[in-house]
Amino acid sequence: MFDKVIRNGKVFIAGEFVKTNVYIEKEVIAKITPEVLSAKESIDVNNALVIPALIDPHVHFHLDLGSIHSRDDFYSGTLQAVYGGITTVIDFLDPVDNPVDLEKAYYRRLDEAKTSVCDYSFHATIKNPNCDLEEFVIKMKSLGINSLKLFTTYSDSNRRTYDNQIIELLKLSSKYDFLLLAHIENDNLIDLNPNFKYNCLLKSRPTLAETKEALKLAAFTEINGGYLYMVHLSSGITLEKLKKDFPSLINKRFFIESCPQYFAFTNDFLEREDGYLYTLAPPLRTRRERTLLKENFNDVFSVGTDHCAFNKKDKDRKYLKDIPLGIGGIENSFDVLYEFFKEKAIDKMSKNIASLYPNLVGRGEIKEGNLANLFIYELYDNFISKHHGKTDCFLYDNFKRSGETVHTMNRGEFIIKNREFIKSVSKKV
Repeated sequence: MFDKVIRNGKVFIAGEFVKTNVYIEKEVIAKITPEVLSAKESIDVNNALVIPALIDPHVHFHLDLGSIHSRDDFYSGTLQAVYGGITTVIDFLDPVDNPVDLEKAYYRRLDEAKTSVCDYSFHATIKNPNCDLEEFVIKMKSLGINSLKLFTTYSDSNRRTYDNQIIELLKLSSKYDFLLLAHIENDNLIDLNPNFKYNCLLKSRPTLAETKEALKLAAFTEINGGYLYMVHLSSGITLEKLKKDFPSLINKRFFIESCPQYFAFTNDFLEREDGYLYTLAPPLRTRRERTLLKENFNDVFSVGTDHCAFNKKDKDRKYLKDIPLGIGGIENSFDVLYEFFKEKAIDKMSKNIASLYPNLVGRGEIKEGNLANLFIYELYDNFISKHHGKTDCFLYDNFKRSGETVHTMNRGEFIIKNREFIKSVSKKV
């Protein structure tokens, strides 16, 4: 007798939905079959979609920006995640420039993450390094971290990593088998004019800054080897040029992540009276660029939310320089992407991400022997009307969606059941 069975679902297996049952024993998917077998607990989902639990590889909970922290902590951030079918998140350690501070940042973040209600992991983050880079990588690996983020911009806050160091880190990523993540914008093309208002964001951080720097880093990767992951690609122009110039590199050694907001919104929203709510970096792009991004969705490897939520009063400022950049949206990321792309979105939010991280083996796919991480999505046309975070800034309010998450399971245990939070099921992975 099995512990649990999910009956009568349309189960996402190997890229398609199959009518079958999923049997669970302890933490693991023990059997997938249309046969009716005995189980202690049976959940009949009545033709709803049974989808592998999602992984969000790009979140910022309680992010320290100096004068302010992002408003969702690990509890409120991951509570929203599990309501959206996400059972694993990867956050970032504070940026540091040496191995000693890296270890301190790790244990500080580990303590903050104790309130998480789902599984979590970390990326290391480096800023304008002042150390032996190989020693930094060795320390990172000793802490069980297999990914390192850098910035090609933010020289104004001393976070930029320069070209010679990026090349060295790429070579080290091959030697030590880790993934190098990069926030990619050309620092010299960013205009931090203190008189810019929020509707000048696209002028401040133009598409060219992203495209030019992305092509440069792709060339670095092609020449020097290694593995590079471009976080939050914002423009279809950038993606098309990467595909054209580096067809054999893209999503093999140069991986492309985008975010729901770049498919949902455009820079037109910056012209609204509440346009300050739509400020983030990189910024929302033009309608044409969004159209190109949608048309090239097949060449986006993964989706992360870049969840970095603030209240209205935090962002209601006249000048761009005074506005914390970032928006929320983790709870409704699947709603948004499924509405646009249906099942094409699923692997990009689960299987593909798991394939990049050795600590995520056994996640991202519904198959026998894998962890019983899944969520049930009931199909019916409706509109997003609430979220479970701490903020009063909710950009997806009244956004059309094709269904709703009814149950979320992590390692064989329900976190969400019948749309209600049941209990925390969390550990560091």
